[in-house]
Amino acid sequence: MSAIAAADVKALRDRTGAGMMDCKRALEEASGDLDAAATWLREQGIAGAAKLAGREASEGTVQGYIHHNGRVGVLVEVDCNTDFVARNDEFVEFAKDVAAHIAAAAPQYISEEEIPA
Repeated sequence: MSAIAAADVKALRDRTGAGMMDCKRALEEASGDLDAAATWLREQGIAGAAKLAGREASEGTVQGYIHHNGRVGVLVEVDCNTDFVARNDEFVEFAKDVAAHIAAAAPQYISEEEIPA
């Protein structure tokens, strides 16, 4: 088979969010077919997720939200597997959004122990 075009790798990456080398390998496995490569990546992701299922997420970020009136505040810890992800701007923004959503939901309890049986 001929070499995989960089444009095809980019198109698959944009479509799936997978890494560049994973996209290239998927296209090689699928003989350049974008749909088959996307399916291959999804199947590999499912298999990869199963391998990570028992792994402890030891990295992450703590983000907070304080409402403008100063009466509502939330701290949230969102964990992940690598420090690379923990420092990613999108991951940090996600954690901030989670904190804001928790504040907006006005939860009745803040820990499992407080929830009545």
